[in-house]
Amino acid sequence: MTDKFYGGPLSLYSGKARAYLDWKGVDYEEILSTTEIYKTIIVPRVGRPVIPVMVTEDGQTLQDTTLIIDHFEDKLGGPSVYPDTPNQRLIALLMEVFGDEWLVIPAMHYRWNYNEEWVYGEFGAVAAPEASKEEQLIIGRERGQTFKGFCPILGINDETIPAIEASYEALLADLDRHFTQYDYLLGSRPSIGDYGLIGPLFAHLYRDPASGEIMKRLAPKVAAWVERMVNVEAPLSGEFLPDDEIPATLIPILNRMMAEQMPFLQKTADMFAAWASGNPDAEIPRAVGMAEFTVEGTTGQRIAPPFSLWMLQRAADHYHGLNDEDKSAVDAFLANVQGAVAFQDFRSGPRLDFEEFKLRRA
Repeated sequence: MTDKFYGGPLSLYSGKARAYLDWKGVDYEEILSTTEIYKTIIVPRVGRPVIPVMVTEDGQTLQDTTLIIDHFEDKLGGPSVYPDTPNQRLIALLMEVFGDEWLVIPAMHYRWNYNEEWVYGEFGAVAAPEASKEEQLIIGRERGQTFKGFCPILGINDETIPAIEASYEALLADLDRHFTQYDYLLGSRPSIGDYGLIGPLFAHLYRDPASGEIMKRLAPKVAAWVERMVNVEAPLSGEFLPDDEIPATLIPILNRMMAEQMPFLQKTADMFAAWASGNPDAEIPRAVGMAEFTVEGTTGQRIAPPFSLWMLQRAADHYHGLNDEDKSAVDAFLANVQGAVAFQDFRSGPRLDFEEFKLRRA
């Protein structure tokens, strides 16, 4: 029995996991997440309709891309997507948080405000691959409405859209400058940070046709990086830069993360701590309310998800677990990043685990 990967071409997080599995050289079979697959495989195993899901050759069920990646890192060994030096590992972990948990905003905006009709057809083709194009469109409209409905709670509205687009185009410009010099974030080998970014930048922002035209026009080097990530020519190849070097071209991207995402994560952490104190025995909800965020001088509100705190906790654990010498080296680098103190002094609140497909108090 081979490992079975249940996902879909439209899925942001399927794109992240698939790119990793291909680079790692995992022997797996990808199975389209049709309506029947959700009913017979995914929901019975996980308890809710979500992708991607990995069923390993020994019958273990994995859900969440980070856990899928970590499973095969541990199982297969060999060249790792996790750098083993202090600065590079931290930056890779931070970039995973930025991609996974923040770039979903432009990803969802461009999908549903630039590619809506095309996306409905794609949803229908995944749900019912044997149906006619007309039937697929009907099915896709029904299924897609749920996902389109997430836009307002993600902070995407008429007031914030101009700022979201300005921020995304500035990010593309920064990434384009970086990928002019480097194949990946930290050298000639993809890191966990590259996999955080590839989810939104591939499945929504490259693959969706209108979004893809924007990327290829404004940032051709980013489009070329996407193609390297998803069309793996040399699995397990490449090296991270020597001497724990962080390219100067990454500093503007880190500045953006610290300015946009980190204040929002602090608000989320404070809200979660208050919720946890008042609900000591309750199951952790998907969101603990709506929190304010600011992009390009425009302020909006979006759901405050505790899951983002679990993702950030991975980077914080690395940072706070460093010995004095390594921490001094990391702090010296972070002195170049505007607003990095928001990460260094982050008030994290209750620790979290992700176990049995749910977020839990540690």
